[in-house]
Amino acid sequence: MSIRYERTGSAPVPDHARQHLVRMRDGVRLATDVYLPEGADAGVGTASDTGSGTGSGTDELPAVLVRLPYDKNSRYVYFDKIASLFTARGYALVVQDVRGKFRSGGQTLPFLREPLDGYDAIDWITHQPWSNGVVGMFGDSYYGFTQWAAVAAQHPALRAVVPRVTTVDFNGTTQSDPDDPSPVGRPVWLEGIEYYAHYWVDNSVYDFTPDRSVRPVIEQYEQAFTAMGARSAWFDLLAPRYTNLLPALGRHPFDARPVPVLHCVGWFDNISIPHMRDYLELASRPGWDAVQYLWAGAIDHENYHLDLAPAAPADDHAHDEAALDRMLLNYAGPALDFFDVFLKGIRPVSALPKVAWELGHDGWRTAEAWPPAESTERTFWLTEPARAGGPLPGGTLSNEPGDGDGEQSVRWVYDPESLVPSQVANSFSFLQSYPDEAQLADREDVLVFSTPALSEPLDLAGPVDLVLRVTGTGETFDVFAKVLDISPGGQAHMIIRGQVSVRTRRAPAEIPVALGHTGYRLRPGHRLALTIAGSDYPMFLPSSGSTENPWTTLAPKPSTQTLYADAVTQLTVTVLAGPCVNTHGTGTGTHAV
Repeated sequence: MSIRYERTGSAPVPDHARQHLVRMRDGVRLATDVYLPEGADAGVGTASDTGSGTGSGTDELPAVLVRLPYDKNSRYVYFDKIASLFTARGYALVVQDVRGKFRSGGQTLPFLREPLDGYDAIDWITHQPWSNGVVGMFGDSYYGFTQWAAVAAQHPALRAVVPRVTTVDFNGTTQSDPDDPSPVGRPVWLEGIEYYAHYWVDNSVYDFTPDRSVRPVIEQYEQAFTAMGARSAWFDLLAPRYTNLLPALGRHPFDARPVPVLHCVGWFDNISIPHMRDYLELASRPGWDAVQYLWAGAIDHENYHLDLAPAAPADDHAHDEAALDRMLLNYAGPALDFFDVFLKGIRPVSALPKVAWELGHDGWRTAEAWPPAESTERTFWLTEPARAGGPLPGGTLSNEPGDGDGEQSVRWVYDPESLVPSQVANSFSFLQSYPDEAQLADREDVLVFSTPALSEPLDLAGPVDLVLRVTGTGETFDVFAKVLDISPGGQAHMIIRGQVSVRTRRAPAEIPVALGHTGYRLRPGHRLALTIAGSDYPMFLPSSGSTENPWTTLAPKPSTQTLYADAVTQLTVTVLAGPCVNTHGTGTGTHAV
């Protein structure tokens, strides 16, 4: 049976935008919209521009450039609305379809041409009569990456960037390099690789739902490409065998000339771990450290907010225009304040906090560094493992290791015929649905450990790390860990997560699971909980359980994992200093009605 798909092409150019076809150095022309403040003169452009105009160009403005693959005119990226916020503050906004996408020419292939195209786009801006020669860049996800690519190209006009919910190495988020000898790597983020099969086939976007019953897994996508009559070259580079072409970009952005950066991170973003890694590396690099700024909010990749989760129809900016207008004020505001300092120079640098961060459920704070100076580490040990396979609250997260009495280990089964289901269909918009994961924790193949109900707030503010002593009967196995907030009513909501893939024979005695960073308040009466599972499908590709490639295996092998609840196995959180939280107890509480 053929997979059905929908194809989406370019939306109309808004009346208040002026589209140009800007020539790159190899002759390919990229569709580029220019939005200017009311009354500003659009000018005539240059020989590399096929747009027309008759003005003489009397206004000189700083420009903010956005380079994206999602249709510069689509509602999904809403730049027709964002433009009014930028132009009202006296900026020209320039939005460009990247090479091979929508109205732009060239081959549809991500990443590789972005440094040169970014340089050429900036250079075109500086030659426009409305330009004062100063350029910043802004945007989310892939159009955060295009900012890093332009930083690597080092155009002198680029003065500041605002990369949001992004990372310098997207391929590194999807899976481990098979040539990496490390015994602990990453499971294949199937959702992340599937993105290329939707967005990077040709100039359009293809929406389809793979047949999840098909084995091997790779065949689902072969069926989709056959139905579409086209295929994604970048998908083919990642599946079924990973090929790392990012070194072909040339200079690494972090080795380039430092520019001021406002990192906009979402605590619930599915790529927050690599984004925070980027920020922390640059914040520690001489030359870069002085110009690194962090804005970290309780949002996900698609800008849904914890305070409005799950999103009611009137608060869902994907569908409601008033909700979108409200969201965009918070979306663009931090960037505009940043550009007022580094592009216009109309506000002092001292007006910007080095770190502005949101403590989920308790509002915004500022700090001189991240984690905040008043934070400290807090360790919980996984005790009472015999209870971990049961319903909530399961075993106990305790202030001290177990006393050694009784069984100090617990087993869970990985069954490829009964995979642990992913809790959201789209993790990019996690807070849109904000699922209750209590039923997941009740599964026999999911372990759970919880603190007793908290008597005081517990404020998480920094990294969260998990170390496990775990073995498996299969040649490979995966571990998916989630930190949850358990309400007095028994609802379980994810705060943060991490996952690793383990080669059993070479596995170290201590297996680290990085869970990233967060700012989150657990309120009195709530419990901090940890779940551990062996699969999360279809968000992640199921383990083959063997040395076979998980993309191509026809028969993934089941396995049994053993978790040892000893002094090695522990969850370490970073918390704000405050009253001691009572987490002693038996952990025998029941669900409230």
